Amino acid sequence: MPIRHCIVHLIDKKPDGTPAVLHARDSELAESSAIENMLADLNESYNAKQGKAWGFFHAESGAHPFSGWLKEYLDGGKDFTGFSRVAVEHLQKLMEESNLSVGGHVLFAHYQQGMTDYLAIALLHHSEGVAVTDQLDVTPSRHLDLGQLHLAARINVSEWQNNKQSKQYISFIKGKNGKKVSEYFRDFIGCQEGVDGPGETRTLLKAFSDFVESEDLPEESAREKTKTLVDYASSQAKMGEPMGLEELSELIDEERPKAFYDHIRNKDYGLSPEIPADKRTLNQFRRFTGRAEGLSISFEAHLLGSKIEYDEEAGTLIIKGLPTQLTDQLKRRN
Repeated sequence: MPIRHCIVHLIDKKPDGTPAVLHARDSELAESSAIENMLADLNESYNAKQGKAWGFFHAESGAHPFSGWLKEYLDGGKDFTGFSRVAVEHLQKLMEESNLSVGGHVLFAHYQQGMTDYLAIALLHHSEGVAVTDQLDVTPSRHLDLGQLHLAARINVSEWQNNKQSKQYISFIKGKNGKKVSEYFRDFIGCQEGVDGPGETRTLLKAFSDFVESEDLPEESAREKTKTLVDYASSQAKMGEPMGLEELSELIDEERPKAFYDHIRNKDYGLSPEIPADKRTLNQFRRFTGRAEGLSISFEAHLLGSKIEYDEEAGTLIIKGLPTQLTDQLKRRN
């Protein structure tokens, strides 16, 4: 991936309330294979992170100045080093106000993937390890621990500039259970949540379940289309890209490429044309299906133990919370 600009600053802050000290770099990092490898590893770690949120900038203000600095840089009014310096000074101030935060190396990277420009910002920490020298001695070694990435954001600069209606051009690590330790970082970016990734993914899976049911698909075909959906969504999540509903529809049914997309639109599920895939939600989605002599049963795996109980010895299923449409039919059976 072409790296346009990259720089690292250090904010030295302990969690004991002492003031944060900024050690700012005064020039960009020169191009090197080490930087390319670091950014590739960072992207891989970031994409694998669960619990990310998607959103867009607050209106520029004194409380949320970051988008204004970014625009000034992109318009040529400030160079990348100057932009990163004023931004990291603002982050230092917010860190000092957050007793929960600790410092680290702050990476700013403006890079391109395909035709899209991105800005990645991440707070990086080191881990202690060991290395073997050329003389075959074992020696202590410090390295960036990209696997322990807790505070990071990625801005799709191209979408921000070209799609004024978008509410999902920023993604950021939300933190487990919405931990307050990450709130100051979100405020630093000036980001508000615009798209609920888990909610959108659940809605998509509900739409798919309804589609499979309405099409009365054979068991093997339903299982095959489910695998196609999960494989596509997982692949997009791995790349850090949203799912395109039209593209997904074409993959699900090559003979009728618009069938699933039309189903979503006609039923008005309220889904955006592109939605972020939530890996945790996807991992819970697996369908059990079966047909025999006029009986057809299909349900999602996460319902086992809640709405559906399976007794293996007796070979029975107990289904709770029957669909209203089914109970109405049963009531009218006579």
